[in-house]
Amino acid sequence: MSAPTLPGAEELLAALDEDQRAVASQLTGPVCVLAGAGTGKTRAVTYRIAHGVVTGVYNPTTVLAVTFTARAAGEMRTRLRELGVSGVQARTFHAAALRQLSYFWPAAIGGGIPRIVEHKAPLIAEAAGRLGVAVDRIAIRDLAAEVEWAKVSMVTAEDYVAAAARAGRSGAAGQDLTTVARLLSVYEDAKTERHVIDFEDVLLLMVGILAERGDIAAEVRKQYRHFIVDEFQDVSPLQHRLLELWLGDRNELCVVGDVSQTIYSFTGASPRYLTEFGRRHPDATVVRLVRDYRSTPQVVSLANNVLARAGRARSSAAVELRAQRPSGPAVRFETHDDDESEARAVAVRIGELVRGGVKASEIAVLYRTNAQAEAFEQALSQAGVGYLVRGGERFFSRKEVRDAVVLLRGAARSQGETPMPELVRDVLTSVGWAPEAPAVRGAVRERWESLNSLVGLADELAASRGADMPEFVAELGERAAAQHAPTVEGATLASLHAAKGLEWDAVFLVGVSEGLLPISLAEGDEAIEEERRLLYVGVTRAREHLQLSYARSRNTGGRATRRRSRFLDGIWPSEEAGGRRHGRHSDSRAGRRDALTAAVTEHDADPDLVERLRRWRAEVAERIEKPAFTILHDTTLIAVAAAQPRELRHLAILRGIGPTKLEAYGPAILAVVRGEDPVGNQSEESS
Repeated sequence: MSAPTLPGAEELLAALDEDQRAVASQLTGPVCVLAGAGTGKTRAVTYRIAHGVVTGVYNPTTVLAVTFTARAAGEMRTRLRELGVSGVQARTFHAAALRQLSYFWPAAIGGGIPRIVEHKAPLIAEAAGRLGVAVDRIAIRDLAAEVEWAKVSMVTAEDYVAAAARAGRSGAAGQDLTTVARLLSVYEDAKTERHVIDFEDVLLLMVGILAERGDIAAEVRKQYRHFIVDEFQDVSPLQHRLLELWLGDRNELCVVGDVSQTIYSFTGASPRYLTEFGRRHPDATVVRLVRDYRSTPQVVSLANNVLARAGRARSSAAVELRAQRPSGPAVRFETHDDDESEARAVAVRIGELVRGGVKASEIAVLYRTNAQAEAFEQALSQAGVGYLVRGGERFFSRKEVRDAVVLLRGAARSQGETPMPELVRDVLTSVGWAPEAPAVRGAVRERWESLNSLVGLADELAASRGADMPEFVAELGERAAAQHAPTVEGATLASLHAAKGLEWDAVFLVGVSEGLLPISLAEGDEAIEEERRLLYVGVTRAREHLQLSYARSRNTGGRATRRRSRFLDGIWPSEEAGGRRHGRHSDSRAGRRDALTAAVTEHDADPDLVERLRRWRAEVAERIEKPAFTILHDTTLIAVAAAQPRELRHLAILRGIGPTKLEAYGPAILAVVRGEDPVGNQSEESS
């Protein structure tokens, strides 16, 4: 199979929209890309790299692209390969630092690099035991998280009490700041005694080597000349310090981020590096990506309104998304009596979507805490819908997958003339795969789903790349290293945090009630606003179908003490319809009043009026020879049809109608609302 040919510079830029083209054209730093959800940031960045390579500005081997997850790094490498670019390093901070640390350790420290412990729990438990602190599994987890916060914040045991107090932290697992500080010290002693390091040490040690060894820092800077950092809003102080040492006194840096998706502050991440980028780099080029290609206007409207209600707490660096997809189904809002009813209703609706043609793998149920998953697992099982829980055992760690990969490697050495997809099927049949899914559920079905996803990946690579068996096995090795699992045909159950960076055709946001979203542990304005952003992240995972739901009570027959999340006040429709899917408000005046101030969806609007407004818009668009969406977006037409304004001052309140559009089209819109012929001023300077 021949490698893809790198397109020409003009061809690359022509494939992008105006904002993405601005990113790809600015090949020298510093550059700050404020990219909203679904706006094609990965596309813009990969095309920027390809553009730099094809124009000779970049040597691909001197480019380091840093991503937030191994999966994102794998996706970037795949996209670059498809563009004909090879040699670029796309890695997480940890993977890049570990590669460098392993290489430089013999010269900088001597001997072999210590073993990296995957889990802190045993060492945390030992440290607690030495201090006489009684801990259980949950306490160990919380203490481990606090240790990680201290290390990524570059806070030592000696400085912990003061630093934690400044950060508003109160210790962990019921232990005060002083006790946690002592545990930090003993934890480090335990690691030293065992000659092991943890994941945060990889970055800390590399920072120390680069800061103290000028010769090694010079070698790294000679190797890497151009840096791209994704998800810059989630960079920690430790990661930022490492980036500074990689850069030295250079500014060849492009950062990409979205302050509205800052959801990891509790781990030590800080959005200030993104929001203050212009202050640190006064000559920086700033580009905003606002065109949302992922979600329908209905989903985008809800996402924008969730953020808009943050008021003064909303960052000036936040972007307001502009939907580019055609209109889709209305967002659904459901209220249930109890958690079991909610889970059962979601399972029924998922079954309807699957029967309607939506793939199960394109459906997700997202929740705030992992403890919420159990009810939905049970409901989906009872409904006969396959599912997988994201955040469980890693795909490539499963026994059936490990066994299959070993056999596939052997087959790759003696492929012969058998087509790759057929050979993969033959091999996997020997470990339990069959063309038809087993009727039983549970472990047997899960094993089959794992093997079937390998079959699906083989078909995909054969169709897209003409891959042979050795190339398929090489792809599996690369994906295993990046933990980039192939698609498993089942609905995804995941926490909102685990869903970041992913997307599905249909998303169910469940448990959107006070105490869960925002979580009851969130204290203070900053913590509450982070919970709002978590909801925003959940909303923007949906491409087409979106449903939000909550239960008034936890248990069947329990007291209905829960209320919906405060983040949905003014957005959630009236509950006149009994808490299930809500139709148009029975009180038209209330509907008009709500539409003036809240997010509306198509089922809130008069369908005949929506159609009349669309016909009027089409006539105007044809007359002035401009695209219809530049006159008024669908979401604005729907808002007009829901509010049915009678005066210009009422029309001016609606989102999407600024002074220019009000002057150009206001009288005509009001005429359409009244059912009259829309005559009057139709300015050609309206867009």
